[in-house]
Amino acid sequence: MKKFLAVVSTAAILLTACGGGNAPAPADNAQGGAAQETAPKKRIALVLPEKIGVNPFFQQMDEGAKKAAQEFGVELKTIESTDHSAIEENLRVAIAEQYDLVITSSFESEDALKKVAAENPDGKFAIIDTVIDLPNVRSVTFREHEAAYLLGAAAGLATKTNKVGMVAAMDIPMIKKWTVGFQEGLKSTNPNAEYQVNYVGSFSDPAKAKELALLQASKGADFIAGAAAVGDLGVFEAAKEKGFYTAGQDVDRTTIDPEHIVLSQLKGTDTAAYETVKAFAEGKFEPGVVSYGLKEKGVGVTHITHESTTPLHAFVGQEVVDKVKAINEEIVSGKLQVPDPLKQ
Repeated sequence: MKKFLAVVSTAAILLTACGGGNAPAPADNAQGGAAQETAPKKRIALVLPEKIGVNPFFQQMDEGAKKAAQEFGVELKTIESTDHSAIEENLRVAIAEQYDLVITSSFESEDALKKVAAENPDGKFAIIDTVIDLPNVRSVTFREHEAAYLLGAAAGLATKTNKVGMVAAMDIPMIKKWTVGFQEGLKSTNPNAEYQVNYVGSFSDPAKAKELALLQASKGADFIAGAAAVGDLGVFEAAKEKGFYTAGQDVDRTTIDPEHIVLSQLKGTDTAAYETVKAFAEGKFEPGVVSYGLKEKGVGVTHITHESTTPLHAFVGQEVVDKVKAINEEIVSGKLQVPDPLKQ
């Protein structure tokens, strides 16, 4: 597991810099201009639950936040956690350094943020990719099940063996948005397809994920989607070795191995971070839950909802893409409802 673009007007800055005519500005205006120039920037801390470079999910979040900070004149500091035990300490560091907004992400940060936000009721916080029900927290979520539905629909149309698989991270409620959403999409286009799903038991075990992908391939699956975070790398290795087709998550992974990674389920964590920083910079930040789905282009699938630099693979083909694009339009318009597995 696209982009919302914003442009900041520079008219006021130009007027201040250029002044009016050749006459000197009145003293009070000059003082006002000086005060405006020296007004402190809003300061935002992005506390990531791990180091950048391990999971592209967090890397693109950092990129989105930095892009917004530059465009909207906000000071941003990214704090990387060496491991999950350091998250709470890093949140407390951001509070101690008096950042105006503290953003973190994912279920790994839930317990730490619940504690820190409750202890600092006057502070402003945001968490991306999960929900915390506190009056000073903005929770940014994704309707991943909508994109998973499209991916499953594409797999159902593309499979030649009528056997399709998914290697998922863990058998926990959150992952059902991937496994169930994919299964429902698969059934919608190919009710006779056999669906295999196996769980790695971790978000960071490529070796185990590869083993499970090879198992599914040995049972005839010609398309096996990865939904195991870092474990997807193991699925990709298995696809290259055995010649089946696969899909990545979060960012466009087709560029890694276009011959075998033929689709990717996208998740715009960069969009979520960008929009969160933008809302705060513009004084529109409010607590509560914000959701991004296919309609908002917060999630999607390469070649179907988002362009890719990788050419479309023949295994998928344009006919499949066109059919799934029509399904996407039905979801976006509201004609087709994809239920959230966590609310059933």
